[in-house]
Amino acid sequence: MFVRVLEQTGLSAPSLGSAGVARSIAHLDMDAFYVSVELARRPDLRGLPVVVAGTGPRAVVTTASYEARRFGIFSATPAERARRLCPRAVFLPPDFELYRERSREVMDVVREQVERVEQVGLDEAYLDLTDLGWPRATARTVKATVAERTGLSCSIGMGPSKLVAKVASDADKPDGFVVLSREEARKRFAPSPPGLVPGIGPRTAERLAARGIATLGTLAETPPDSLREWFGPRLGSHLSALARFEDDRSVGGPRVAKSESRETTFPRDLAGLAALEPALERLCDDLCVRLERSGRRGRTVGIKVRLSDFSTLTRARTLPTPTSERRVVGGVALGLLRELSPIAPVRLLGVRVAGLDVEAKTPPGEETQLSLTLGS
Repeated sequence: MFVRVLEQTGLSAPSLGSAGVARSIAHLDMDAFYVSVELARRPDLRGLPVVVAGTGPRAVVTTASYEARRFGIFSATPAERARRLCPRAVFLPPDFELYRERSREVMDVVREQVERVEQVGLDEAYLDLTDLGWPRATARTVKATVAERTGLSCSIGMGPSKLVAKVASDADKPDGFVVLSREEARKRFAPSPPGLVPGIGPRTAERLAARGIATLGTLAETPPDSLREWFGPRLGSHLSALARFEDDRSVGGPRVAKSESRETTFPRDLAGLAALEPALERLCDDLCVRLERSGRRGRTVGIKVRLSDFSTLTRARTLPTPTSERRVVGGVALGLLRELSPIAPVRLLGVRVAGLDVEAKTPPGEETQLSLTLGS
C-alpha cells in the first residue's frame, strides 16, 4: 500500500534496509573547510579570493574560497598556476593541527544528535537517520547547530543511499540542503559527466568517452552486458550500478587504520643516497612520533620512491614482531633505500608502517597519511 501511494503521488519507492525499513542517509560536507577555518580567525579576508596552499614550487592548492574558484582555482590546482590565474588572491599556508581541532568540534556536535555517524576525512561524514522519526528535521537541526556552535557552514545531501546523499550534498554548495530519491537523482544528474559520481575516475571517464558515453544518462541506458564486455565483469557491473544510483552500503563506525605513512614531494629532484637519507630519516622520525602517541605498532616497514619520470618504486620488509621504535623503523627503511639505490633523480619519497595492532584506534578526524612539502 505504501509503495502504491508513492506511485500515485509521483514519488519513487524508497530504498529499503535489511529490516525492510526505508533508509534515510545524509551526507554532511563542510563548505571550503580549510578556508572557512582560516576566515574564522581572519575575518578581514572574507569576500576575498583566498587560497590555502603550500609554498614550494611543486605545491598544490588544498582548498580555495568560492571567490577564488570563480577564477578557475580548485583543490589540486598547482599553486604556481593559481597565482597566475588570480594574482590578487591571498595565499595562506595550511595549518593541519588547527583543521583537525576544528574538525573534532564539528563532529562532536554531529554525534551529540545522531548516533550512527561515519566520518570520512576531516570535513565530511555520513549520517544514518533511518530510525529517527523526523530525519529531514534532524538533518536541518544538525546543520543549524554546527553553524551556531562552530561558526562554520556545511552542505547536507539526503537520500536512500550513501551515493545519492553524497552527490546531493555537492549539488547546491555552499550552505545547501538537497533531498533526492534515487529516481530524482538519476533524472537530475543524467546530463552530467560520469565523473560526477564518486568511483568513476578520469581514466575510466576517458574509456567511457571513447565508447561514446559522455553522460550519466547514457551510461545508465547502456546494457550492463555491454559494459561487462568492455570493462570486465566487476568494473562493468559497478559502472552500471553507479549510473543508476544503486548503492546498498551501510553507514559504518570509525575505521581502524591498518597502516600509516608519511611522504614528501621535494621542491627539486634529489639525486644520490647522501641527499635522500636525511629526508627519509626526518619522515621516519615524524611517523614514529605519531605511532607512539597513538600507541600503535606495525610489523611491515615500506618505502615509496617516485622518480623524475614519475615512475614509482616500492620496497617493504616484514618484521618478526610489531614495532614503533624509531631505531628499528628507520634502520629498515634506510636499508631498503640503500638496496634500491635509485640511479635517477627522486621526486617523492615516503615511508610506511603497515599491519598495525588491531586494538589501536585512529583518533577522530586524524588522517592516516600526511604529505609534506619541503623547501621555502
